[in-house]
Amino acid sequence: MAAYIIGHIRITDPEKWHAYRSRVGATIVAWGGELVFRGEVVEVLNGVHPQTDTVVARFPDKQAIRAWHDSPEYQALIPLRDAGAEVVLISVDATA
Repeated sequence: MAAYIIGHIRITDPEKWHAYRSRVGATIVAWGGELVFRGEVVEVLNGVHPQTDTVVARFPDKQAIRAWHDSPEYQALIPLRDAGAEVVLISVDATA
């Protein structure tokens, strides 16, 4: 069953964030993942959501997400990610 990662992002250094974004896609594809969408928040309809951007990627299953996240290739990008943005990253099992 497909599983997804959802990233809620507040960019703090656009140059570093761009460098991270230019490299992270290849790590996702290597684990069978694909980018579903990436975009800027238009409006918060309910609650508090301080992040400005959202990204969603689909993987074959939750094991592929864990393998991707724990891979040396992705782990090497985390310092760059954290230097460029504040990121909340969650994984979700698709149920419907």
